[in-house]
Amino acid sequence: MAIQSPRVNRRIRIPQVRVINDEGEQLGVIPTSEALAMAEERGLDLVEVSPKARPPVCKIMDYGKYMYQLNKRAKEAKKRQHVTVVKEVKMRPKIEPHDYDFKVRHAREFLAAGDKVKVTIIFRGRELAHKERGRHLMERAIEDLSDAANVEVAIRAEGRSMVMVLAPKPVTKSKERGSKPDAEDQDSQRSGEEVQAN
Repeated sequence: MAIQSPRVNRRIRIPQVRVINDEGEQLGVIPTSEALAMAEERGLDLVEVSPKARPPVCKIMDYGKYMYQLNKRAKEAKKRQHVTVVKEVKMRPKIEPHDYDFKVRHAREFLAAGDKVKVTIIFRGRELAHKERGRHLMERAIEDLSDAANVEVAIRAEGRSMVMVLAPKPVTKSKERGSKPDAEDQDSQRSGEEVQAN
């Protein structure tokens, strides 16, 4: 993710700027030429950090280091973002039990990965007269996935299909932490019993 680079040194064409030196002290409003001379004297750059202020705020600093830190922060922020994807599972009202189990297993995998699942039931021809079959199938799917999902968009008819959206249940940190020590305790208890048996 590219960061828009600020104006630096001779690209700052405004006559006066508010200056902050490299130690963070405010030097007040001074002519830009004087601020540039101060920066060059220290072997640093004059960087416009707040262009919308009147007069603009400029800081005496190492421009390369400043841009590196900005880009690093932007990359960190991008890593922390989680993009939620909506996956779709399509079914027919006359679905076979094995196919239904297969579709529910897929939906469970999508939910475990943190994605939302759109469940769609497509009606063809005379099946439209029996929409209650589709609703029963949806309700069964909600029940089968109740441990992994919450209904985000309730069951609704859309032309020749019926849809609903399921969202993954939020995972609490305490549950994750609580499950590991129990498993380890059980393993250590088993190994202790095995030693006693020998």
